[in-house]
Amino acid sequence: MASTSIENPSRLDGLKWLAVLVVLVGGIYGNTQFGEVTLLYRVLAGLVVLAIAILISLQTQLGRSTWELAKEARIEIRKVVWPSRQETTQTTLIVVVVVIFVALILWGMDSTLSWSISSIIG
Repeated sequence: MASTSIENPSRLDGLKWLAVLVVLVGGIYGNTQFGEVTLLYRVLAGLVVLAIAILISLQTQLGRSTWELAKEARIEIRKVVWPSRQETTQTTLIVVVVVIFVALILWGMDSTLSWSISSIIG
């Protein structure tokens, strides 16, 4: 049975997203108003504002489903088997050799066609 939580969001989700927008706009406005304050403090305040906005957004249906998707994506990334250094080096060398080979073929064809057209045109 499929979940219909995305299709039926809570009635308060709109207000929560409005609160996220207000927090973010307030943070941007505060950053412009306190331009003379040390950059470190403004960055820390910006991170706090961002954290508050994320916490509010996670209280919505869309926020929760996005968080679940991120967790599932992290699980899938752990399942990936990454190539070893030797495999990466070998594959890179093969690609470089093939690119050079194709470039030489195209250069030869271009030169041949250019020479033949020049001899026909005169």
